[in-house]
Amino acid sequence: MNLSFTIVAEPNRRAILSMLLSSERDVGQIERELRLSQPSVSKHLRVLREAGFVESRIEAQRRVYRLRPERLMELDAWLHPFREFWSKHLDALEEHLDTMPDEASPKKAGKEKKPKQSKSEKGHKKR
Repeated sequence: MNLSFTIVAEPNRRAILSMLLSSERDVGQIERELRLSQPSVSKHLRVLREAGFVESRIEAQRRVYRLRPERLMELDAWLHPFREFWSKHLDALEEHLDTMPDEASPKKAGKEKKPKQSKSEKGHKKR
């Protein structure tokens, strides 16, 4: 699991995964969209492929990559208890905040503030 997080921690690899989320891409498309060199893109794709995040197939002269959802599902399953933990705490905070009087808003507290005058407006007061 730690290796999976290390792999997806790299920003270019996350960008590649995000691109492949919408559709398959060949190496050239990834190069152009990320503005990376071919060797750099190939290195990142090799790491993602060896870790099981993507798979490739050869189509004529191109190598086309697509996501393999299983590895992402493993990460998601590991993160699930943490999302539940924070969701419960954030729901409790929201409920608590909903019960508090809203004193920060001058309209709700019955106190409307007058707009501040600028220095130039103060100098032109009628006497």
